[in-house]
This record gives sequence, structure tokens and C-alpha cells, in this order.
Amino acid sequence: MKQALSATAQGLRTVVSDVADGFFEITHNGFALLGLATVFAALALVARPDLRQSGEEQLMGWLQSRRPVPEAPMVDLEPSAIERTTAALPQDLPKQQAAVAYWLSKKYSVAAEPLSVLVAEAYDLGKRTKLDPTLILAIVAVESSFNPFAQSQVGAQGLMQVMTRVHGDKYEPAGGTLTAFDPVTNMRVGVKVLMECISRAGSVEGGLRYYVGAANLPSDGGYAAKVMAEHERLRQVAGGRNVPTITPAAPALRVQQPAAPAAPTTTDAKTGPEGGQKVAMVAADS
Repeated sequence: MKQALSATAQGLRTVVSDVADGFFEITHNGFALLGLATVFAALALVARPDLRQSGEEQLMGWLQSRRPVPEAPMVDLEPSAIERTTAALPQDLPKQQAAVAYWLSKKYSVAAEPLSVLVAEAYDLGKRTKLDPTLILAIVAVESSFNPFAQSQVGAQGLMQVMTRVHGDKYEPAGGTLTAFDPVTNMRVGVKVLMECISRAGSVEGGLRYYVGAANLPSDGGYAAKVMAEHERLRQVAGGRNVPTITPAAPALRVQQPAAPAAPTTTDAKTGPEGGQKVAMVAADS
């Protein structure tokens, strides 16, 4: 029995010894092969700089792909931003106003949503001032083509091209002259001065001549005719007529009115820095 156990133990030792020797041999040869491969690779890279550069570029690309991507910084849009947005859904307007908003949007390439606010404001102002709201919108169309940031060479600003330096006091209740670029505020100030012009002239057409600064000139450059023509088109649109849109004409050329012999009698007449009397509150680029 002892002899059998001894033989078995001897056999196991032989097997373990053979496995260890084989593992050592394989490992030794493997390291030798790895060393040879490294030497050959180094020689190849020295002999072929293009291979080395290609390898470096691939390694760099792999490393960069493994780098964590930094998160983009968050921009807080504030939930209250909707309170600062001058826009509304046109389908929420009365049918008449919605028709006007869509027509103006198509003609002047302006989004219907901000136009909806302006159309609604024009109708509200018209109700309070007894002015036709489509007349107000026609003036905006001719003056700025519904660009609330428009500015002329002589300083007229906003939707209705109000001469801010002449009528700065009218902006004070809204917060100052910077509100000239708020479309609703600009429209309200423009309507206020338009009413003064009409009251002074005694008619809408005469008021438009004052508005453009041509009351004492032989011609207003066709300004009043342009406004009244657009006014008529808008009235037809509001009445449900199918009115084709046409390319809007360029804003009327405003003239700097020379000093009149008589002193101005209303608050709408101001004297500018050049010494010329500024009767109108607006001035647009030609």
C-alpha cells in the first residue's frame, strides 16, 4: 500500500514539474517573441517616419475618444420669458383681426404671431382714439414694414418711426426713450402724435402731411397717398375681401422741413439742432 502511494506521489511530482517547465518555456519564448516584435516595430518606425506619424495620430485619436466629454453649460431661459415675448396665436384673434394679421404676415414676410399682438393693439387703440385701426397699421407698414428696430438717418426709430429726440417726453411714462424699440410702446406714442397732427391739420390726409414733416412744403413725396392706399387694402382685407399682396414700396423719403415764418402752435413742433423746424414725429430712410 505504501509503495503504491509513494509511486502515485512521485508521478504527481513529475507531472507538476513537467507542467512548470513547460509553462516557463512557453513564457520565456513568449517574452522573447514579444521582445523581437518590439525591436522589429522600433526598427520599422525608425526606417519609416510616415508609419510612426500615422501610428501616433491613431493613438492620439483613440486617447481623445476615450476622454469624457464635458457637459455643455446650461443656459437659463427663465420661465418668465413668455412675459417678455411680443407674440400671440393669430387663431385666438377675432376673425377680422386674424385675417389682417395673416395678410400682413404674407405681404411683409413677418411672422404672424408678433403681428397678431400689433394688430390687436391697433384695434384697441382705434377703439379708444376713434381712429380706424387699419389706418394705424397702414402707417406702420409704410414707415417700417413692421421692423420694430428700424432707424432712419435723422433719428426716427421703431415701428412708427418716432423722432425720439423730439418726442422723448412721450416715452417717459413707459420708462424712457429706450422703450422706442418696444413695438407696443412705439405704436402708442406714434398714435398719440398722429392724433395731434390730425387735430392740427383738421383732416387725416392733412395730418399725414404733418406726420411726415411736409406740412409747409409743396409735396409730401407721395407719402399720404401711399398710406391711404395701404389703408384701403387693409380695410378690404378686414371686410373679408380677397386682396392680393404686392411687394411693399420703400418707406417714403422724409424731408427736413425748413423753419416756418410763423411760430409753432402745438407741442408737435420742435426745433432741431440744425435749426430746422421738425413738425413731424417721424423720419424714415429713403
